[in-house]
Amino acid sequence: MIDIVIPNNNEEEFITIAGKLGYKELLFLYSFDNYINLKNNPNKKKEIEEKNKKIRIHYGILADPKNIQKINTKLKDKGDFIAIKCSNINREVIEKPKANLVFALEEYGWKDYMHQRASGLNHILCRLANKNKVMIGFSISSLLDYGNQSIILGRMIQNIILCRKFKVKTVIGSFTQNPYQMRSPHDIMSLFAILDMHEKEAKDSLENFLNYKTK
Repeated sequence: MIDIVIPNNNEEEFITIAGKLGYKELLFLYSFDNYINLKNNPNKKKEIEEKNKKIRIHYGILADPKNIQKINTKLKDKGDFIAIKCSNINREVIEKPKANLVFALEEYGWKDYMHQRASGLNHILCRLANKNKVMIGFSISSLLDYGNQSIILGRMIQNIILCRKFKVKTVIGSFTQNPYQMRSPHDIMSLFAILDMHEKEAKDSLENFLNYKTK
Protein backbone atom coordinates (compact mmCIF):
# COMPACT_ATOMS: atom_id res chain seq x y z
CA MET A 1 0.00 0.00 0.00
CA ILE A 2 1.11 3.55 -0.71
CA ASP A 3 0.72 6.92 0.97
CA ILE A 4 0.88 10.31 -0.73
CA VAL A 5 2.71 13.15 1.03
CA ILE A 6 4.15 16.60 0.35
CA PRO A 7 7.73 16.72 1.66
CA ASN A 8 9.58 19.89 2.59
CA ASN A 9 13.19 18.72 2.96
CA ASN A 10 11.97 16.02 5.37
CA GLU A 11 11.88 13.02 3.03
CA GLU A 12 13.95 10.89 5.40
CA GLU A 13 11.46 11.39 8.23
CA PHE A 14 8.55 10.48 5.96
CA ILE A 15 10.35 7.30 4.89
CA THR A 16 11.10 6.27 8.47
CA ILE A 17 7.52 6.79 9.67
CA ALA A 18 6.04 5.16 6.57
CA GLY A 19 8.03 2.02 7.35
CA LYS A 20 6.82 1.95 10.94
CA LEU A 21 3.20 2.35 9.80
CA GLY A 22 3.43 -0.55 7.38
CA TYR A 23 3.61 1.22 4.04
CA LYS A 24 5.69 -0.30 1.27
CA GLU A 25 5.66 2.72 -1.05
CA LEU A 26 5.46 6.52 -0.92
CA LEU A 27 4.52 9.13 -3.51
CA PHE A 28 6.30 12.43 -2.93
CA LEU A 29 4.54 15.44 -4.47
CA TYR A 30 6.68 18.48 -5.30
CA SER A 31 6.08 21.87 -6.83
CA PHE A 32 6.77 21.85 -10.56
CA ASP A 33 10.15 23.60 -10.26
CA ASN A 34 11.33 21.30 -7.46
CA TYR A 35 10.09 18.26 -9.38
CA ILE A 36 12.06 19.23 -12.51
CA ASN A 37 15.16 19.94 -10.43
CA LEU A 38 14.86 16.55 -8.78
CA LYS A 39 14.25 14.80 -12.10
CA ASN A 40 17.41 16.38 -13.49
CA ASN A 41 19.42 15.45 -10.41
CA PRO A 42 19.74 11.65 -10.21
CA ASN A 43 22.16 11.91 -7.30
CA LYS A 44 19.52 13.63 -5.19
CA LYS A 45 16.97 10.93 -6.03
CA LYS A 46 19.51 8.25 -5.20
CA GLU A 47 20.23 9.94 -1.87
CA ILE A 48 16.52 9.96 -0.97
CA GLU A 49 15.90 6.37 -1.99
CA GLU A 50 18.92 4.97 -0.16
CA LYS A 51 17.67 6.27 3.20
CA ASN A 52 15.49 3.17 3.47
CA LYS A 53 15.51 0.58 0.72
CA LYS A 54 12.40 -1.12 2.10
CA ILE A 55 10.24 1.79 0.90
CA ARG A 56 9.81 2.30 -2.83
CA ILE A 57 9.65 5.98 -3.75
CA HIS A 58 7.58 7.57 -6.54
CA TYR A 59 7.57 11.22 -7.57
CA GLY A 60 4.83 13.53 -8.81
CA ILE A 61 3.88 17.15 -9.29
CA LEU A 62 1.67 19.17 -6.98
CA ALA A 63 0.49 21.70 -9.54
CA ASP A 64 -0.94 25.14 -9.04
CA PRO A 65 -4.33 25.17 -10.81
CA LYS A 66 -3.58 28.62 -12.23
CA ASN A 67 -0.39 27.38 -13.90
CA ILE A 68 -1.52 23.92 -14.94
CA GLN A 69 -1.69 24.75 -18.66
CA LYS A 70 1.86 26.06 -18.58
CA ILE A 71 3.01 22.93 -16.74
CA ASN A 72 1.34 20.62 -19.27
CA THR A 73 2.98 22.53 -22.10
CA LYS A 74 6.45 22.21 -20.56
CA LEU A 75 6.22 18.51 -19.74
CA LYS A 76 7.70 16.30 -22.41
CA ASP A 77 7.08 13.02 -20.58
CA LYS A 78 3.33 12.39 -20.58
CA GLY A 79 3.90 9.80 -17.84
CA ASP A 80 4.50 12.49 -15.22
CA PHE A 81 1.91 12.27 -12.48
CA ILE A 82 0.09 15.53 -11.72
CA ALA A 83 -2.04 16.21 -8.64
CA ILE A 84 -4.02 19.37 -7.92
CA LYS A 85 -5.60 20.49 -4.69
CA CYS A 86 -9.22 21.55 -4.99
CA SER A 87 -9.86 25.08 -6.27
CA ASN A 88 -12.60 27.12 -7.89
CA ILE A 89 -11.70 25.78 -11.35
CA ASN A 90 -12.27 22.07 -10.71
CA ARG A 91 -14.46 21.66 -13.79
CA GLU A 92 -11.80 23.10 -16.09
CA VAL A 93 -9.13 20.83 -14.59
CA ILE A 94 -11.29 17.71 -14.85
CA GLU A 95 -12.88 18.48 -18.22
CA LYS A 96 -9.70 19.05 -20.24
CA PRO A 97 -8.22 16.99 -18.43
CA LYS A 98 -5.05 18.59 -17.09
CA ALA A 99 -4.33 16.47 -14.02
CA ASN A 100 -4.42 12.83 -12.96
CA LEU A 101 -5.74 13.53 -9.47
CA VAL A 102 -7.80 16.25 -7.80
CA PHE A 103 -7.91 16.04 -4.01
CA ALA A 104 -9.34 17.68 -0.87
CA LEU A 105 -12.50 18.87 -2.59
CA GLU A 106 -14.21 18.91 0.79
CA GLU A 107 -11.98 21.76 2.02
CA TYR A 108 -12.99 24.45 -0.40
CA GLY A 109 -15.08 27.26 1.07
CA TRP A 110 -18.42 26.52 -0.50
CA LYS A 111 -21.50 27.03 1.65
CA ASP A 112 -23.63 23.93 2.17
CA TYR A 113 -27.12 23.98 0.69
CA MET A 114 -30.22 23.32 2.79
CA HIS A 115 -30.67 19.73 1.62
CA GLN A 116 -27.24 18.92 0.20
CA ARG A 117 -23.58 19.29 1.08
CA ALA A 118 -21.48 21.61 -1.08
CA SER A 119 -18.87 18.90 -1.33
CA GLY A 120 -17.01 20.07 -4.44
CA LEU A 121 -18.44 17.24 -6.55
CA ASN A 122 -21.66 16.74 -8.46
CA HIS A 123 -22.97 14.33 -11.09
CA ILE A 124 -21.54 16.42 -13.95
CA LEU A 125 -18.00 16.49 -12.52
CA CYS A 126 -18.18 12.79 -11.70
CA ARG A 127 -19.17 11.89 -15.26
CA LEU A 128 -16.28 14.00 -16.57
CA ALA A 129 -13.84 12.44 -14.09
CA ASN A 130 -14.91 8.95 -15.13
CA LYS A 131 -14.67 9.78 -18.83
CA ASN A 132 -11.25 11.46 -18.54
CA LYS A 133 -9.79 9.03 -15.97
CA VAL A 134 -9.24 11.75 -13.37
CA MET A 135 -9.02 10.30 -9.86
CA ILE A 136 -10.63 11.97 -6.84
CA GLY A 137 -8.51 12.12 -3.69
CA PHE A 138 -9.59 12.09 -0.05
CA SER A 139 -7.10 13.86 2.21
CA ILE A 140 -6.39 12.78 5.79
CA SER A 141 -4.85 16.20 6.47
CA SER A 142 -8.22 17.76 5.61
CA LEU A 143 -9.64 16.03 8.67
CA LEU A 144 -6.72 17.02 10.88
CA ASP A 145 -6.28 20.63 9.78
CA TYR A 146 -9.77 21.85 8.94
CA GLY A 147 -11.61 23.66 11.71
CA ASN A 148 -14.94 21.79 11.56
CA GLN A 149 -14.38 18.05 11.15
CA SER A 150 -18.10 17.27 11.01
CA ILE A 151 -18.43 19.35 7.83
CA ILE A 152 -15.49 17.56 6.19
CA LEU A 153 -16.79 14.14 7.22
CA GLY A 154 -20.26 14.88 5.85
CA ARG A 155 -18.84 16.09 2.55
CA MET A 156 -16.58 13.04 2.29
CA ILE A 157 -19.54 10.71 2.77
CA GLN A 158 -21.42 12.48 -0.03
CA ASN A 159 -18.41 12.35 -2.36
CA ILE A 160 -17.82 8.67 -1.65
CA ILE A 161 -21.42 7.95 -2.67
CA LEU A 162 -21.08 10.06 -5.84
CA CYS A 163 -17.81 8.41 -6.86
CA ARG A 164 -19.31 4.97 -6.33
CA LYS A 165 -22.42 5.83 -8.35
CA PHE A 166 -20.47 7.19 -11.31
CA LYS A 167 -17.57 4.70 -11.07
CA VAL A 168 -14.92 7.34 -10.41
CA LYS A 169 -11.61 6.00 -9.15
CA THR A 170 -10.70 7.30 -5.71
CA VAL A 171 -7.43 7.75 -3.83
CA ILE A 172 -6.86 8.07 -0.09
CA GLY A 173 -3.68 9.77 1.11
CA SER A 174 -2.22 11.89 3.89
CA PHE A 175 -1.42 14.81 1.54
CA THR A 176 0.52 16.38 4.40
CA GLN A 177 3.84 18.14 4.95
CA ASN A 178 3.97 16.76 8.49
CA PRO A 179 5.11 13.12 8.79
CA TYR A 180 3.34 12.80 12.14
CA GLN A 181 -0.03 13.30 10.45
CA MET A 182 0.37 10.02 8.59
CA ARG A 183 -1.91 7.18 9.65
CA SER A 184 -1.54 3.44 9.15
CA PRO A 185 -3.42 1.70 6.32
CA HIS A 186 -5.46 -0.20 8.93
CA ASP A 187 -6.55 3.02 10.66
CA ILE A 188 -7.42 4.63 7.33
CA MET A 189 -9.53 1.68 6.20
CA SER A 190 -11.32 1.67 9.55
CA LEU A 191 -12.07 5.39 9.27
CA PHE A 192 -13.41 5.15 5.74
CA ALA A 193 -15.53 2.13 6.66
CA ILE A 194 -17.29 4.48 9.09
CA LEU A 195 -17.72 6.90 6.17
CA ASP A 196 -19.60 4.16 4.26
CA MET A 197 -16.73 3.23 1.96
CA HIS A 198 -16.72 -0.48 1.19
CA GLU A 199 -13.65 -2.46 2.22
CA LYS A 200 -12.61 -3.14 -1.37
CA GLU A 201 -13.13 0.52 -2.28
CA ALA A 202 -10.88 1.61 0.59
CA LYS A 203 -8.20 -0.95 -0.29
CA ASP A 204 -8.32 0.07 -3.96
CA SER A 205 -8.12 3.73 -2.94
CA LEU A 206 -4.82 3.01 -1.19
CA GLU A 207 -3.47 1.36 -4.36
CA ASN A 208 -5.06 3.16 -7.32
CA PHE A 209 -1.97 5.30 -7.89
CA LEU A 210 0.04 2.11 -8.41
CA ASN A 211 -2.55 0.86 -10.91
CA TYR A 212 -2.19 4.16 -12.77
CA LYS A 213 1.59 3.76 -12.93
CA THR A 214 1.38 0.26 -14.36
CA LYS A 215 -0.90 1.17 -17.27
